[in-house]
Amino acid sequence: MTEVTDVAVVSPVEDECHDHGPPATPTVEEQEQDEEGGGGGGEGLTPSQRDVLERCLHALTHAKNDSHTLAALLLITRICPASQLDKPTLRRIFEAVGLNLPARLLVTTVRGGSDAASASLPREELLSLGTALLAALSTDPDMASHPHLLSTVPLLLGLLADGPSRGHGNTGAEPHSGPKDGDGDDGGGGVEGEEAQQGVPTPRLDGAMAADCYQILEAVLSQEKGLPLLGCLLSCRSREKAWRKHPDQLLSLLALVTARFCLAKDQARLDKCVQVLQFLPPPGVATDSAALKEAVSALWAELRPMMQAKLTPRQIGPILVLSACLLDLCGWELVGPPKFCCLMVNRACVEVRMGLEEPPGTDLSPELQNTLTGCYRIMEAAMEQACSQGVAQSDAPPQAAIAGISLQQSRQVLLVLQEAFSALIYHLQQVDPSRYGDPFVFATFRSLCSWLAEETSCLKEEVAALLPFLIGYAKAHLAGEGPEPQSLSHWLSEMSVEEEEGRAWTDTLLVDFVSRGWGRLKGRSGVATPHDPSLETACSALLNFTVTEPDRVRKDPCFRTLESFLSEALPVLVHKPRLLILAANFCTLGLMIGRLRPKTSGPAEPGARRFYSAALRFLRGALAGPDPPGPNLGPGTASGAGGAWAERWPDAQELWRLSLRALAACVRAQPWLSGLVREEGWLRGTLALLEAGARLPDADPQTRGALEETLCALAERCPACRSEIGGSMRGEGEGGGGGGEGGTLGGMGTLRKAVGVK
Repeated sequence: MTEVTDVAVVSPVEDECHDHGPPATPTVEEQEQDEEGGGGGGEGLTPSQRDVLERCLHALTHAKNDSHTLAALLLITRICPASQLDKPTLRRIFEAVGLNLPARLLVTTVRGGSDAASASLPREELLSLGTALLAALSTDPDMASHPHLLSTVPLLLGLLADGPSRGHGNTGAEPHSGPKDGDGDDGGGGVEGEEAQQGVPTPRLDGAMAADCYQILEAVLSQEKGLPLLGCLLSCRSREKAWRKHPDQLLSLLALVTARFCLAKDQARLDKCVQVLQFLPPPGVATDSAALKEAVSALWAELRPMMQAKLTPRQIGPILVLSACLLDLCGWELVGPPKFCCLMVNRACVEVRMGLEEPPGTDLSPELQNTLTGCYRIMEAAMEQACSQGVAQSDAPPQAAIAGISLQQSRQVLLVLQEAFSALIYHLQQVDPSRYGDPFVFATFRSLCSWLAEETSCLKEEVAALLPFLIGYAKAHLAGEGPEPQSLSHWLSEMSVEEEEGRAWTDTLLVDFVSRGWGRLKGRSGVATPHDPSLETACSALLNFTVTEPDRVRKDPCFRTLESFLSEALPVLVHKPRLLILAANFCTLGLMIGRLRPKTSGPAEPGARRFYSAALRFLRGALAGPDPPGPNLGPGTASGAGGAWAERWPDAQELWRLSLRALAACVRAQPWLSGLVREEGWLRGTLALLEAGARLPDADPQTRGALEETLCALAERCPACRSEIGGSMRGEGEGGGGGGEGGTLGGMGTLRKAVGVK
């Protein structure tokens, strides 16, 4: 340190100290003796040094601005090296200035900015002071995990890698603004100043500074402190991104955490249940990894005896939550034998009953709510498994199945689940509208919906009594912006069919559900969007309304809203082969509603034209063969949709047939539609495909019958269509191959009669 700097930085402290008597400023000889003697902190100092240390600490506590604070800090580090300060002194420094000021000094040095605290000091002094103080403060465990100190990690890594180069504005994040730093200075550290643009030579990182940097990083990133830090990072929004980008490294880390969990004993292992949760991958990521299955198997091996032990509710909670997460990851395959699976479900149900069957007005602690939410997931998985027993077994049972579970065990599980879901109903009966935004209420509602979607013969009276709440909550939730449970659509569908009370309101809720679900899918632009079973289920329920209650469909305003929505959504879905099943649902639903509309003599509404145009293009896609057709068939014909149809035909065939039959009814009800069919080129394109040898998607007579019914309706209502169809059947159209006796058109006897072809 230069003499000029000594005078500049000591004088403010001397001014501060004169208020309390003249300080005994240590001489250079005393300082050298102190350094050779190695006195740590306040120990081993001469009386005069100890007196100055106390006066500097007093001045530090009562500093009026950052300049006084820096002067006191510099003098303290000269009296006693920062790395040797004792803990009481460190605590007093921390209470006086916190971590924000030294962290800000480091940012100012690295990024080339300036502020009131550092304007009068060379950058070498700032760097030395900042790293030395942070190194000293990092020896305290509480300070080492402080956000201000953690925010300097990128800067320290940059210092060690590249040196303190100027003007690197992206080197690291600004330290968090924190508590009082000893003064009311604005704390605007890290703002790049003009010096950063002038190419001033950068200070060199000497050995002492590097040692301080390494000491800070060692304190922050040691295994004991680093694991909680990583766990915190993996629990935030970046979790899925981190797992997708670094699966191998994170699986290795999970293996380490699992090994430590397995070696822990008794209470320590219970405490580590929460830590393990932070390092599990999100569902759907790395699920086929052998390393993940190995870790999950090891965790289950340790959880099984823990689950069977006598534990208090506070002890069993973390075990059940961890079990629920493991169940989400790998299903029942790795859980254990059926007897243990049933035991786990039973314990989850017992916790739910004990937690929810409390007197009204009892507040549930956050810990209990977290435990019960985990129990809900175990119950839902168990219910799906138990309800699947007795269903026709497929050749390849699901991976998540409980291997070897008997029908009797499934029945026992269902009885236990029934008692637990009865407790859910009791709890929801106590919920008033002011708690509709409570996440735990949503979790409870979601779990009950999953039960009602699978099992509707039990608890019918209890569910009927709860209907006012279920209706009100569902309406309030769908009107908000939060996510809805997928099981909600299944439950609404069941209510629309089985419950007399439910038919009066489920149609509106289902329309809202479909609209919100499509909004979520459309918002994921640029992301591959697989099919959404809940949307398809809701569409099926609405289709049931169009068949069983046509009068309601004609009169209820919500179906007019649905038509308007479909006219906007279907034109977008036509170009998304991955969502073909959803498009088939939307197309069929719109056509089934359209056939019930009163006949109109005037021109079509723009929304109706838009929907029917998209529906015609969509339906023609199923006829497109692997070879491109010869003639130009208009927009949307040779878009490659035939391949998507071929792949998904088993799931889409019924909807395609129903759509064609509904289209025939629409043609008969709406005179303008036959003109649109010709304008869009649907008739010409379909006939050309059949003439060119394109075959129907399958040989099922119902498929041919559905297409024939549509062509017959066009022939009956439109002379131009009848003439065009007749020409193709007589072999007068281009190609002429489809009208013979053995062709697709030639085999349609009803159509031949309709157009007068023998």
